[in-house]
Amino acid sequence: MSSGDKAETGVPGMDDILAGGLSRGHVFLLEGHPGTGKTTIALRFLLKGAEEGENCLYITLSETEAELRNGAASHGWDVGDNFTIFELVPAESLLDANQQQSLLYSSDLELGETTKLIFEKFEQLRPDRVVIDSLSEIRLLAQSSLRYRRQILAMKHYFVRNGATVLLLDDMTTEASDRTVHSIVHGVVQLQELSPEYGAERRRLRVSKYRGQSYRGGYHDFAIKTGGVVAFPRLVALERRARQTRAQVSSTVPELDALLGGGIEQGSSTLVLGPAGAGKSLFAIQFIAAAIERGEKASLFVFDEELGLLFDRMRGIGFDLDKMESAGLLHVEQIDATELSPGEFAHRVRQSVDKFGCKTVVIDSLNGYQAAMPEENALVLHIHELLQYLNRSGAATFLTVAQHGLVGDMKAPVDVTYLADTVVLLRYFEAIGQVRRAVSIIKKRTGRHEQTIREFKIAAKGLTLGDPLMGFQGVLRGVPQMVDGSKLLHPSGAAQAQPQAGAGDTPIPGGFATTAKD
Repeated sequence: MSSGDKAETGVPGMDDILAGGLSRGHVFLLEGHPGTGKTTIALRFLLKGAEEGENCLYITLSETEAELRNGAASHGWDVGDNFTIFELVPAESLLDANQQQSLLYSSDLELGETTKLIFEKFEQLRPDRVVIDSLSEIRLLAQSSLRYRRQILAMKHYFVRNGATVLLLDDMTTEASDRTVHSIVHGVVQLQELSPEYGAERRRLRVSKYRGQSYRGGYHDFAIKTGGVVAFPRLVALERRARQTRAQVSSTVPELDALLGGGIEQGSSTLVLGPAGAGKSLFAIQFIAAAIERGEKASLFVFDEELGLLFDRMRGIGFDLDKMESAGLLHVEQIDATELSPGEFAHRVRQSVDKFGCKTVVIDSLNGYQAAMPEENALVLHIHELLQYLNRSGAATFLTVAQHGLVGDMKAPVDVTYLADTVVLLRYFEAIGQVRRAVSIIKKRTGRHEQTIREFKIAAKGLTLGDPLMGFQGVLRGVPQMVDGSKLLHPSGAAQAQPQAGAGDTPIPGGFATTAKD
């Protein structure tokens, strides 16, 4: 038997939630409706014990031994002789129609005889870990709540007295409101399955009780994958206490750096807002390219755009994302909001920083992230914890949000501007018969920034910004008015004569000259 005071479950993430595992020598309840993963967790619990040299016993009153072995094999587990499966079924004589007294699925054995068989098997093997599957069958045999409680109490005292760590499974198919066992056992883990209106089912777990032990409270997403159950502990940013040196990093575009007051600080978050097609992804990827040029690693999580199209589009404007990824400097993931829970997404982002060492993280976009969240309030809380965690990890985080509309008044589907340290606003505006793009910095907590609006262009060489648009007002409304077409104002307020445009050029005060090729 292992010398530790906790029996690890072997389920990735679950031991973190349970603060190390299940206290040895106690009885625990794992409950959930059919299909929530109880048997898979129980099998992994026993296999983990076998790996540590412990003697393990699986007592089944509902499934056959063959079904359990086939279920384990579907996850790539070879039960073999790692632990004993005791199939508690009625004798063949009891299946005779002349001798049947009830139609109970598990058996027609009396409760006392069933318990006796369990204890006899335990005395024979003296296991360190025991799984009993399931309590619904024992509840049916007991027939009354009082008799059921007495029987569970007797089993608990017997197992505790013999130092076994026991996991009771309950599928909640009989009297789901009955909480008799909750008051008896040492701890309770509840499994739930949610069915959204669209997309795959979502599963989550919660520890509702654990005597004498702190644990990670709240709901935690989990998934059943080939290889078993994987739990994703709820992210708590305050657990990341390391203080980071917030060095300023450049975008490698001088005009953009000037607009940002020198660049973006590491350990800060930046929100890029704008209508569809305005260039939000490009602004974020500009910082990815700059980070990789400095020799750092970066990660890109894409919700909305197909990766092949994104890679081709970026290659056309000078960013070879394929090359960056092949060199091991860029970690890219396509995220399907209908198939991925918010907890699993946060886990993947966290891994990109903690495991892969990424210093720049781009999430494109929050609109897709919102689709994975049933409630806006929950989305804001998720984003808050994620941004705080990334900031404390020293990563520069970039989020994009597509606003509704193209010009004029626009609204974002969710307001997270107060969470971000820097807010970059992109806008379309019409000038001299052309649709142009403008960028401004609305907010920057970490330092000073330009108060101006600059025009920008997306060309074959990437992102380029012009001088501040000093001769216009109303640019952010989409239909600007020219205030002074003959003079420009420096940020210092000094007047300067408008430079003479070349033949065929239409001057835009402070912006780019428009040529016939544009």
